[in-house]
Amino acid sequence: MTAQSKEQRCVSLSQLSDLRLLREHAYIDGRWCSADNLQVIEVTNPFDGSFIGTVPNMGVHETRKAIAAAREAFPAWAALLPQERSAALRRWHDLLIENKEDLALLMTLEQGKPINEARGEIDYAASFIEFYAEEAKRVNVENITSHLPGRNMSIKREPIGVTAAVTPWNFPCAMITRKAAAALAAGCTMIVRPATETPFSATALAELAERAGIPAGVFNIVTGDPNPVVGELCGHHDVRALSFTGSTEVGRLLLSQGAQTIKKMSMELGGHAPFIVFDDVDLDEAVAHAVNAKFATSGQDCLAANRIFVQRDIYDDFLDKYAKAIADLRVGNGIEEYVEIGPLMHDRAVAKCEEHVADARAKGARVVTGGKKMGGLFFAPTLLADVTDEMKIFSEETFGPVAPVMPFDTEDEVVAKANDSEYGLAAYLLTKDNDRAARVSNALEYGMVALNCVKITGAPVPFGGVKQSGLGREGSRHGLEEFTELKYVCAAYKA
Repeated sequence: MTAQSKEQRCVSLSQLSDLRLLREHAYIDGRWCSADNLQVIEVTNPFDGSFIGTVPNMGVHETRKAIAAAREAFPAWAALLPQERSAALRRWHDLLIENKEDLALLMTLEQGKPINEARGEIDYAASFIEFYAEEAKRVNVENITSHLPGRNMSIKREPIGVTAAVTPWNFPCAMITRKAAAALAAGCTMIVRPATETPFSATALAELAERAGIPAGVFNIVTGDPNPVVGELCGHHDVRALSFTGSTEVGRLLLSQGAQTIKKMSMELGGHAPFIVFDDVDLDEAVAHAVNAKFATSGQDCLAANRIFVQRDIYDDFLDKYAKAIADLRVGNGIEEYVEIGPLMHDRAVAKCEEHVADARAKGARVVTGGKKMGGLFFAPTLLADVTDEMKIFSEETFGPVAPVMPFDTEDEVVAKANDSEYGLAAYLLTKDNDRAARVSNALEYGMVALNCVKITGAPVPFGGVKQSGLGREGSRHGLEEFTELKYVCAAYKA
């Protein structure tokens, strides 16, 4: 810790009720440990740069220790009765709910999101553990009828073995539990490499898993720079499945690294969601949906509405109301209850917002509100009008609080523009016409479509996209299947 860091220690840490949830170590084989070289990574609050703590900067050697621990723990964990694994997961869930305020505070301090959103994420994270605690008892519910005489045929799902998760900073709790709860319910063990920016949400989850009685080696946290840790997880033959949430660019790299061991890979990658507003909607309701779809997590969300298409007859009225709603968003320190927009995660995020706004403005877009830095890691909530498909913001994810809006005339036109993307995660559609809703929902090339609503995710939902937005699904029964293999047995018998 530097002298400056000591002086700027984040004062809000004093609000934690249980200081044991701030763990400044990795968690391997049931032990809290440092890096072999004793190097650490400093974690700071994006609001003001104040120091939160350090975590070990681990590498290949420590990652191999975690893989060995998970391999050693796997047979006993897989052999437990499903209801025994379920009970452990249920205890873990209950502890998350009991400690929601502390977990939310930690998340806001290291990630910056408003405290009310952080509380919501803890509930969301806990819901995956609860859901998979029940699914653990229902892994095998399928069978087949023999097509051959004198044969009994059966199929079952078996845990794939040691698994790994590489998780992002924008949802530092929920993206871990969505993966880990499914893997553990299936009977697998797991190593998690959390984002460098937000490791304390991960280590707090490990602390609660330990309290819940999840055995040593079943759930491990390895902190450190991504290249050595993630490279080893991708390349090691004992890791049989890896789940990643992050950018499409990094996803391509991990897929190539995992190919060497024919590893099962599930990928939740980039999104560039279209938000389509037809002229038969309630305008105030449409504006409220557009605010929620764009500005949650300060726009740092793969589900964020990144291309907002509004039918021309209501375009100007929509812009007027949307501009006012955006200008009214309250910006500030996420720990303040009133705040709706927090800081961005790093300088690169601010720079990308600036780049996209400048490019759009140079090519004819209007900045209706916002459009500039606000100091530190803050960027003003922004509305860009008259965006066209020649602008960078039409084809690239901004990952920040910039809402690009463009008019359209016909249904066919807007469907073509909405599908004009390498991404296919989520799309939003607002219309009161049931026939149109069916036609457009069917025509949109996206894994998830939200019709006249914004909130669509949850534990029972098969979350995922098509095209270059990913492979596989998370959540639901399908998310559990990502961590299993099918076994078929054909047994002859004498009649």
